[in-house]
Amino acid sequence: MAILDQYGRPVRVQRLREAQAEPGLTGVRQIWAGSVASGLTPFRMASILRACDQGQLDDFLILAEEMEERDPHYFSVMGQRKRAISGIVPKVHPASDAAEDRKLADAVREAIAEHEGFPDLVEDMLDALGKGFSVVEIDWAADASRWTPRQFLWRDPRWFRFDRETGTEIMLKDMENLDGVPLEPFRFITHRTRLKSGLAYRGGIARVAAFGWMCKAYTLKDWIAFVETYGLPLRLGRYGPEASDQDVQKLFSAVANIGTDAAAVLPDSMRIDFQDTGRVQGDKVFENLARWVDEQISKAVLGQTMTTDNGSSQSQAEVHNEVRHDIARADARAITGSLNRDLVIPFVDLNFGVQARYPRLVIEVNEPEDVKAQIDGAAKLMPLGVTFRASELRSKLGLSDPEEGDEVVGGKTAPAAPPPATNRLALNQAEMDAVDEIEAEMLGDWADVMDEILAPVEELVAQAGSYEEVMAGLAETMPKAGSSKLIDALVKGMFKARAEGDVKDG
Repeated sequence: MAILDQYGRPVRVQRLREAQAEPGLTGVRQIWAGSVASGLTPFRMASILRACDQGQLDDFLILAEEMEERDPHYFSVMGQRKRAISGIVPKVHPASDAAEDRKLADAVREAIAEHEGFPDLVEDMLDALGKGFSVVEIDWAADASRWTPRQFLWRDPRWFRFDRETGTEIMLKDMENLDGVPLEPFRFITHRTRLKSGLAYRGGIARVAAFGWMCKAYTLKDWIAFVETYGLPLRLGRYGPEASDQDVQKLFSAVANIGTDAAAVLPDSMRIDFQDTGRVQGDKVFENLARWVDEQISKAVLGQTMTTDNGSSQSQAEVHNEVRHDIARADARAITGSLNRDLVIPFVDLNFGVQARYPRLVIEVNEPEDVKAQIDGAAKLMPLGVTFRASELRSKLGLSDPEEGDEVVGGKTAPAAPPPATNRLALNQAEMDAVDEIEAEMLGDWADVMDEILAPVEELVAQAGSYEEVMAGLAETMPKAGSSKLIDALVKGMFKARAEGDVKDG
């Protein structure tokens, strides 16, 4: 059965051993490129973007590369966004719990997810953030049992173009075909950034940031010229009426060079004065413009400005950090799709044949947890009777469970010994038994004791015709109630309690 790639093209397995996009000193795939950013003007910038719109990408791609190389701020935020994804260890999920699916997932994990070049592969794929697309060639290694990716080779995007009909298919530039040739199936990993809808080469961040980047370059140039003019005091040379033209020329040279030489030799009839130009506010114009451009670039790349530029408060940074988390998740989702399409499926098909279901490699961006708040909350719930697994709390702090024989610190506090109290809680079991015996004896004949008291009341209730008659007759009936048995029982109980030492006279 023939193996087809994700676009339905047959895979020529014998061609996978040969590199297709190798550079050369001659031809259309050279590693050397000229400079576009040097002497860049607004007119030149407009022509570069117009050419990019027509599918002529070379100058735009060179400019995008130089923007990262020349601007520290742009370099920093682009690197921050890439490393937010490349530093995550990927996971591989089997298609199901079946033994065969788990076997495929283990093979993908060993050959791809644990590959030492995987983080660099992700960063090379994220080169598409600035340029709109990126291409990485897979260097396959094959032995008698398995095909495995030996290394991942980033290829200069200038070596590729998009087809003329749809502008969506990436073609390899070739000397024999000016329109380019299709990429060899199972040989390349292509990634296109999805920052906006439309053609890939019009969706890179470099296109959005290019104009502001050019303005900042002009601003820095003018700022430096301003510093050279106003950063040093005015040097004023004075000469007497007897000075010749040659003397005046010498004085002028001394004044002009004293800023760098910091020394001059003059006759007594000449002198150099340094005039303070006063406070000049013009430099703030250049600084404010450069800072504003940096903030706009931060918004375009990270979605926020507060965590990369000075002057942010903690609360503002926390709010904006959530936005950056959303961007990182979107990048991870896009990278995951490209990797599964162009790397995981080819690897499985080459080694295990075409499958109905494939394992899935996933890069998960987890939202940062407030560990302190979780631990504090657990500590407050413990006194209320809520229980937790100690292993889960340790995992929040990155601590492992102690093993037998390990030296440990902490643990449950031993209960404090009860104070030498004289209350009932301090009685021993024998004393408690004596008190219970007295209580049981007093309650043994409670019916006879209470009959003497309740008999007159029961007789009144039986003879009365209403509730009002009962209440009216209680005043006369209660003195007739006998209490001798009750008094006798109480006296006996108190006497036995004194004998046992349980009570004291007040």
